[in-house]
Amino acid sequence: MSLIEVRDLKVDFGTPDGTVHAVRGIDFGLQAGKTLGIVGESGSGKSQTVLSLMGLLADNGRSSGSARFEGRELIGMADRDLRGIRGNRIAMIFQDPMTSLNPYLKIGVQMSQVLELHEGMSRRQALRRCGELLEAVRIPDAGKRLQSWPHELSGGMRQRVTIATALLCTPALLIADEPTTALDVTVQAQILTLMQELRRDFNAAIIFITHDLGIVAGFCDDVLVMQDGECKERGSVDRVYADPKHPYTQRLLAAVPRLDRDARPRGKRAAGAGPVLDVEGLDVVYSLDRPRLFAPRPKLQAVTTGTFTISPGETLGVVGESGCGKSSLARAVIGLVPPSAGRVTLLGGDLQDADKKTWMAARRNMQMIFQDPLASLNPRMTARQIVAEPLGACRPDLSRAERDERVVRILNRVGLTDGQLDRYPHEFSGGQCQRIGIARALAPGPAVVICDEAVSALDVSIRAQIVDLLMELQDELGLALIFIAHDLAVVRQISHRVVVMYLGRAMEVAQSEHLYARPMHPYTRALIEAAPIPDPAVERSRKRELLEGEPPSPLNPPPGCAFSARCNFAIDRCRQETPQLRTLSQGMVACHRAEEIAARRA
Repeated sequence: MSLIEVRDLKVDFGTPDGTVHAVRGIDFGLQAGKTLGIVGESGSGKSQTVLSLMGLLADNGRSSGSARFEGRELIGMADRDLRGIRGNRIAMIFQDPMTSLNPYLKIGVQMSQVLELHEGMSRRQALRRCGELLEAVRIPDAGKRLQSWPHELSGGMRQRVTIATALLCTPALLIADEPTTALDVTVQAQILTLMQELRRDFNAAIIFITHDLGIVAGFCDDVLVMQDGECKERGSVDRVYADPKHPYTQRLLAAVPRLDRDARPRGKRAAGAGPVLDVEGLDVVYSLDRPRLFAPRPKLQAVTTGTFTISPGETLGVVGESGCGKSSLARAVIGLVPPSAGRVTLLGGDLQDADKKTWMAARRNMQMIFQDPLASLNPRMTARQIVAEPLGACRPDLSRAERDERVVRILNRVGLTDGQLDRYPHEFSGGQCQRIGIARALAPGPAVVICDEAVSALDVSIRAQIVDLLMELQDELGLALIFIAHDLAVVRQISHRVVVMYLGRAMEVAQSEHLYARPMHPYTRALIEAAPIPDPAVERSRKRELLEGEPPSPLNPPPGCAFSARCNFAIDRCRQETPQLRTLSQGMVACHRAEEIAARRA
């Protein structure tokens, strides 16, 4: 018998422009101890489906149909009765742990309130139980963490707290709404492993909402695919992934890049061409606010001795966890933040002590595509004006007619029609806005384009389109691309070479095919093993060495190798002596024991 049975569930929202049908008749059932994955792109109705079960729709939202949980009808249930179920029999884990935790209450206070409300425990009893749950989700010094504020915990720690809070009353159904989207791939793997163990121990049913088909393949028993509020396909993960019936499911699975398959970039590097960009020994140091009056400003070393070259037609991928210095490196290269040391040479010109005029000329040859396509576009300008703006500053040699013709040609090339050129950013989708951002970067005719997480905010099918577009443009124009991302599968698809960064330092630099097939650094291997693959059979058979813990604070980096505290191969030398990048047969690696580790794995 199903723990929860949903039939013909509909969710509508009343707006000044009419009724929006967010969910259009969804059916599913779920038994205890099983996991259902709900997947789909942004706006497909995934989150509204589960919010309606919890009675958490916005004021203008209305749900209809049936959702029977443990024999009780949830749709239309009075708020008073729902409060006895929410957090008690049904618990929810939200996407952003920072916004789901009260910043004004310590962890212990807000966790204990759940037990005081639903179990009638005293504060002392509740805190004891909270400490036990924090230990169960592997938070060290659990008793001490109860006295911490949310902002004092890392993102992974905060998400563990929200999971522990959800499990306090031993719920029968756990709803996880994109619980790992905001986390790095290594922390994501830790959280998923933890949730699998807790599902087994508590025999809880889980509804897992995500856009990551790789996670569903390894974590869920069944999958429901949504588009435009409708269920397009439902079944076991083995059947749906092996033999998808609906064209939409087929397109979603085909759009997902895979780590376990060879990916040859279509862009060809120019044979015999010298580097278009040469970065040597780049340091980026930020001065932070004083902790108190007259105290010295703390220094944060974001990048240490960043060094690389890139040739015309080449793509250099830069990967690493949040805070590793990827974006700081890019911003220093393009002059948005001043480096504290090092040298940047663009097309043979040294930019180390360049004045404003020199930098303006340099930016004609070096442009950037940003992460958030909508936030990076001026909302008061049309697509035509946005792309024309850098031409006025970087290409004064062009006449007005030449600029207009160039703008239209570039926007057409990235997929916009003439009828869309005078629209404003809010009138475009996220993918279309990113196409405008690409057109703006290409307008001055740069030799180097830096893509700073340029596809991470996009749905999987749109992401595939943008990556294909970048590779085609690279083929046509001979662009050098610096592609910064945390998605290792996308980086493998587009990159010729890859730099792996950790706490501001390059850990490994190698050709893409070598790095993914035979990683030399333990951190690189941990990143690759943590990344999910959208194939249930592969996920079940994979043997992972999960990376424990989280990166240390850059304000207080450890001595020796920055990775030593999390490395299973660390010895005393690693904790005392910082390894430098050195050349081996497959590339460059900063590890004292690289050869020994490779021999063990052979």
